[in-house]
Amino acid sequence: MASLTGAMSDRDRRSDGPAAGGLEALVSTARRLGREGAPLTAVRSLARVNQPDGFDCPGCAWPEPRRTSRFEFCENGAKAVAFEATGKRADPEFFASHRVAELRAQSDHWLEGRGRLTHPMRYDRETDRYRPVGWDEAFSRIAALLDDLGDPNEAIFYTSGRTSNEAAFLYQLLGRRLGTNNFPDCSNMCHESSGVGLSESIGVGKGTVTLEDFERADAIFVIGQNPGTNHPRMLTELQAARRRGAKIVSLNPLRERALVAFAYPKRPWEMLPGGATPISTHYLQVLVGGDLAALTGIAKSVLAAEDAAAGAVLDRRFLEDHTTGFEEYEACVRATPWETIERESGLSRGQLEEVGRVYVEAESVIACWAMGLTQHRHAVATIQQIANLLFLRGNVGRPGAGACPVRGHSNVQGDRTVGITEKPSSDFLERLGAEFGFEPPLRPGLDTVGAIEAMAAGRARLFFAMGGNFVAATPDTDHTARALERCELTVHVSTKLNRSHTVVGRDALILPCLGRTEADVQEAGLQKVTVEDSMSVVHASCGRNAPASPGLVSEPAIVAGIGRATRRTRAIPWDDLVGDYARIRDRIARVLPDLFADFNARIEQPGGFYLGNAARDRAWNTTTGRARFVTASVPELGLPEGQLRLMTMRSHDQFNTTIYELDDRYRGIRGTRRVVFLNAADLERRGLRDGDLLDVQSHHGDGRDRVVTGFRAVAYDIPEGCAAGYFPELNPLVAVSSYADKSRTPVSKFIPVTVRASRGDAAS
Repeated sequence: MASLTGAMSDRDRRSDGPAAGGLEALVSTARRLGREGAPLTAVRSLARVNQPDGFDCPGCAWPEPRRTSRFEFCENGAKAVAFEATGKRADPEFFASHRVAELRAQSDHWLEGRGRLTHPMRYDRETDRYRPVGWDEAFSRIAALLDDLGDPNEAIFYTSGRTSNEAAFLYQLLGRRLGTNNFPDCSNMCHESSGVGLSESIGVGKGTVTLEDFERADAIFVIGQNPGTNHPRMLTELQAARRRGAKIVSLNPLRERALVAFAYPKRPWEMLPGGATPISTHYLQVLVGGDLAALTGIAKSVLAAEDAAAGAVLDRRFLEDHTTGFEEYEACVRATPWETIERESGLSRGQLEEVGRVYVEAESVIACWAMGLTQHRHAVATIQQIANLLFLRGNVGRPGAGACPVRGHSNVQGDRTVGITEKPSSDFLERLGAEFGFEPPLRPGLDTVGAIEAMAAGRARLFFAMGGNFVAATPDTDHTARALERCELTVHVSTKLNRSHTVVGRDALILPCLGRTEADVQEAGLQKVTVEDSMSVVHASCGRNAPASPGLVSEPAIVAGIGRATRRTRAIPWDDLVGDYARIRDRIARVLPDLFADFNARIEQPGGFYLGNAARDRAWNTTTGRARFVTASVPELGLPEGQLRLMTMRSHDQFNTTIYELDDRYRGIRGTRRVVFLNAADLERRGLRDGDLLDVQSHHGDGRDRVVTGFRAVAYDIPEGCAAGYFPELNPLVAVSSYADKSRTPVSKFIPVTVRASRGDAAS
């Protein structure tokens, strides 16, 4: 490895194992295919995943290349497909034999491992069991409550990132025709900070790069992101970049194996000793929460390079023609002492100046990030500091350069594009109302934090979730569960049993839907849906598998069934729209003509079509009409003596809240998820050892005790003063009142905690 900043030590044994990918990935995938009880169906499905005539992977939103290979999926994508194509079933007989109280006591891994849901189910409070219910009865129950609402804002419509564009558009139409903008979604909990920060800086809340830019970048910065677990197909782009000589700079508190070395599983020779590709040329283990300080240090070194070679470093023409606010930003960076930067980042001046030279010497730079940045109180300012750094050398709006927020779910970006937001633009509402002949509500709705608060206060009667696992995904788990229980009706559209189904309102429904791999046949025949990836490419997805049960209904058809049954919304031609999804796309194109003109024709193109991006064209839809330097000082994040900075993260055998296995082979964990990763010095300082059981308490100053018990200590390569562990197990420690400035994204990456020897149950 050319210049790997930071030497390895004996304490790194858990993160410095074999390269990511390779034979381990193949073995893990094969094991998962075998365990799901329908290996032939799963294997046939994998041949169609991410293919032009197949279906989009239900996993992450990393884009497909223009020319796809025969096997266009990663290890985690294969697991997601196998999980959906499973032969296991959670049918009415299963629910008849389990009370909800019994289900609530099971682990998340156990619940989802029961298999596919097969019938709509309604909660029976007298027996504490779910019982089968007909679709018409389920729709009528929901419609009766919607028609009875004194205020439409008593209904909350949540959306997960798996929902297709067609389903999401109908879903927001249903809610807005009812009279509410209450559309919290998973973006609120992940990349909302990216959208807010980029919108202020460059005028669009999306990334500016395409996949082709990775082929031309001279340097790629990977900040607060672990692609090996969360977006494994990204590793092929990083590998290709390294092989042609690009520099890759990683900033992450943990040394993640995939950012150290990667072996492509499709190339057997890479599994031989020495066959893997080193990935990061520079690896900076920043303190949890220290990214803004680190970026300020890198920028400070760039300004120093400009001083040493006047006019040869900064892109003065870009700064003068395309930006505002540079002078204030420059003054702030220059005035920030190196002492402050080093203390708050946990990195040395030398490390940051070395990385600054990488930035200066690269003609084209891409900056990538994910939830390691977005889930901090100062997340928006940190993302804007990335934009500021890119502006210094004109690294936005030209080939091989730009901003790349990497979304975590297959259509979370598309859902937002077609209207899933609590703060829709007036132009969108005007066009939507004109298209369907009604006056949409103008009052902003509830985001995820606001929805939890409204339910807790008794202001919400209906909670409706289009996919997802709201209880497990959201902060303050116990508080959120109690809030949901106050609702008159909770409804979950799902493919599998999950934690949220065990937390019921006074009435509760589970509505099972088709999965991405399954054939969706409507009046006009086999249907396609569409999704948008992280780089604004929209493409079609068409499942072919036989549905897991004859009782399954598609997401668009579920929305239409409710809309048809509800007096307030039945004026919409629901049956016509879901009879042929092309009609939904025609309506989307009329409401959003600048993005989706000729929608149906364009999705027939192999690989779909690019929506475009104004900032990529250096057209800045900001308040100043230019790209904006947004200045922020480095925050002081010191904690009281004895407290640690805890961050939550995924294991390698996990996608969002779905737990495939209880292992995390990249971090050396087997058979458990109740672990806390700590620096060995922090353990020793507290009189603890690797393997001890811990209780963990968070501190938010709101008078509430939040404690989890019986977690196993793991000595790990992480900076002193920091700790890490898995969500959703550690979500009970996140306060609903702790969220990012401006974006209101829950702070899951900087939780002040203390740890002590456990008084609770053993880890499991």
